[in-house]
Amino acid sequence: MSELVHVVLVGATGLIGRAVMTQAVDRAGIHLVAVARREVPLPKGARMEMLLSDTTHWPDAIAAGRPDTVVIALGTTIKAVGGDKAAFRAVDHDLVLDCAAAAKAAGARQLIVVSSVGAELGSKTFYLSVKGEVEDKLAKLHFDRLDLLRPGLLRGQREGPARPAERIGMILGPLVDLFLQGRFRQYRSVRDTDLARVILGLAGAKTRGRFVHHHDEFRRILRADQSRI
Repeated sequence: MSELVHVVLVGATGLIGRAVMTQAVDRAGIHLVAVARREVPLPKGARMEMLLSDTTHWPDAIAAGRPDTVVIALGTTIKAVGGDKAAFRAVDHDLVLDCAAAAKAAGARQLIVVSSVGAELGSKTFYLSVKGEVEDKLAKLHFDRLDLLRPGLLRGQREGPARPAERIGMILGPLVDLFLQGRFRQYRSVRDTDLARVILGLAGAKTRGRFVHHHDEFRRILRADQSRI
């Protein structure tokens, strides 16, 4: 009988968070606790907890989940915050690091964070430089295991009306992927459900260290995960 892994999910209302909750249904080895600011419908058949609170109380909610693994699937876009770089950093930098520190304080041995392909400390692109800065600071928290996921375009049904650029990206993504070869394969798109399965496939992994996962590694984890379920 496999060991039960207590997973706390931060960012449950977003595209990836909702996919993680759905994919966790019927996973006997995962006990999932979701942390969010607002309530969202739970997937049919879900056996999990959802803790609702203001972000200032998220450290208490994370601790209440008694996590072995904490998953942070938080993020916004520059466009979503009206071009306000400070508002972007407040979520993608400050809130992510606050949650990671809370995870460490709560005794979590593993942290899984959804970052972005191209994340690089000092990048000329503001978005990617923030992602890279966060990754660098997460490493300094010294979790037993840190998994950084760097997906390309995320494909899935987001809440609210789809933006025209997103809709075009969803349609053309799989076609464009065919032309992304060699070192460009890391920029290939990934479905929300697949990334959720990658997250759950990594949850509870015992090998210590810092691991950065791109597209090809996602495929390997998915194949291994499929053989277990």
